[in-house]
Amino acid sequence: MIKDNLEKIKKMIPKNVSLVVVSKTHPSSAILEAYQTGHRIFGENKVQELVEKYENLPKDIEWHMIGHLQSNKVKYIAPFVALIHGVDSLNLLEEINKRAAQNNRTISCLLQIHVAKEESKFGFSENELTELLSNQSVSNLKNIKLVGLMGMATNTNNINQIRSEFQKLKHLFEKFKIQNSDFKILSMGMSGDYQIAIEEGSNMVRIGSSIFGNRNYTKN
Repeated sequence: MIKDNLEKIKKMIPKNVSLVVVSKTHPSSAILEAYQTGHRIFGENKVQELVEKYENLPKDIEWHMIGHLQSNKVKYIAPFVALIHGVDSLNLLEEINKRAAQNNRTISCLLQIHVAKEESKFGFSENELTELLSNQSVSNLKNIKLVGLMGMATNTNNINQIRSEFQKLKHLFEKFKIQNSDFKILSMGMSGDYQIAIEEGSNMVRIGSSIFGNRNYTKN
């Protein structure tokens, strides 16, 4: 099932769009089934689970941290994480930089933008993003690389609202990448709305349930 679902999704995604297979709460056996199709990019949203899977699964997997990340947990993933999706504060950037330096690494990061109507969603506003990117202290962080933006649309059936929120995020991406040459990634779109996100300019989508099904696995 996983193999068939993954191949179906890949046929629906343009070649220029990266697919992050969201493996959170699913066991190593399910991830290996996806891995055996040749896929290598997987996303987790909890640090402990990410570390366990990194230790137990093939080392050529490119692990993405896609959930809200607390500063005190950065040290556990700094040795290996490929991309941190949800950076939402200067303090977190500084901690990632510190831990990356300790591991002789440069860690790529996406800045999370708040475009949804839900207050529970994290992320910078446009004004906060402007302030952050003009802050000299950010340019002094030599062990991080800001490679783009990410955001999540409101959890709603209103397609026009979802589309509008993705359009706003795309506008910000285009605006800020002019001054930030490393900005290459616009990560938006999940199982329920990735097709709209791609239409609105996303070049990285995060898909889990459409590949693995409902999260009813027993973790191993």
